[in-house]
Amino acid sequence: MTDLIATTPGLYPLPDWAKDDLSDLKGHQKGDLISGDEGPEIADAYQRARSEVVDAQTDAGLDRVVEGQLRWDDMLAHPLTTHENVETGGIVRYYDNNNFYRDPQVQGELTPSGDVAAELDAVDTDALQAVLPGPYSLADLATDEHYGDEAAFLDAIATYLADELDGFPSHETLFLLEPSLVENPPEDDVDELASEAIDRVAAATDADVVVHTYWGAVPEKTYAHLMDADVDAIGFDFVTDADASLYNINEYGTKDQIAMGLVDGQNTLVESPETIRDRVEWVQDQTQPDFDRAYVTSNTELFYLPVNKFEDKLQALGDAAALAEVDA
Repeated sequence: MTDLIATTPGLYPLPDWAKDDLSDLKGHQKGDLISGDEGPEIADAYQRARSEVVDAQTDAGLDRVVEGQLRWDDMLAHPLTTHENVETGGIVRYYDNNNFYRDPQVQGELTPSGDVAAELDAVDTDALQAVLPGPYSLADLATDEHYGDEAAFLDAIATYLADELDGFPSHETLFLLEPSLVENPPEDDVDELASEAIDRVAAATDADVVVHTYWGAVPEKTYAHLMDADVDAIGFDFVTDADASLYNINEYGTKDQIAMGLVDGQNTLVESPETIRDRVEWVQDQTQPDFDRAYVTSNTELFYLPVNKFEDKLQALGDAAALAEVDA
């Protein structure tokens, strides 16, 4: 019997009231927040919003609770854009999702900042799931003006993320988000380095580590190298490309655990719990052997949704896991 865990990849939309309050606060500009430099009113607004999204997950019955990453205006690039040795450049479009963020330009050594750890310290839950960009995606989204070559930069990013993890509070699960493995897969001589970088980050935590990929399926060669990484689960985007995801699993195998991206993180149509449960069973029927654990999640971040639809999708995920318990 597969243990179903209802969760999300994080990166939530700000509550509407928080958008209004933060835009009105003197000196606040979207994307210009650096931990430690925020005024008390801004910090209080984020804490109230954080508590709200944590409560929403708990009320929905999710098995893992994320901090929400509400301060991550630059999405996956956030851990770099807040760093003192990184210059945030102009607006760029990272992925084909109609959202634009700033270009982090690394100009000095990437020492740990404690920024993400401080966010996690503010969450009161026994079911904490930490979220970080994977090292390959973070390196892909940044510009290196310090380390000199792709291999050295990827190594530095992995070390930086591992050092950040060292300061995290106790957490049950770590989701490493790696959409660049799909959108801009590594060249032949970097495939193995990307896997080694993920290994380095995963080794820095005692929690279960899920490498969640999305915007499609990972190319075969990259996926084969990803399988070499010592992680507990790989995540698949069954919304965007179910066939190619199933092909990778059945051709190259996968871990004993899996993350199933079954809920559309960009579409306002809310899937019913029964639909989600049917999709879980469909994936299980198409793959062998049974998984020890399946993280049932949205395929992408939920940042793109209106707040009410985001909350409805949380509830659907929680209800789908509850249905599984009833069926068992």
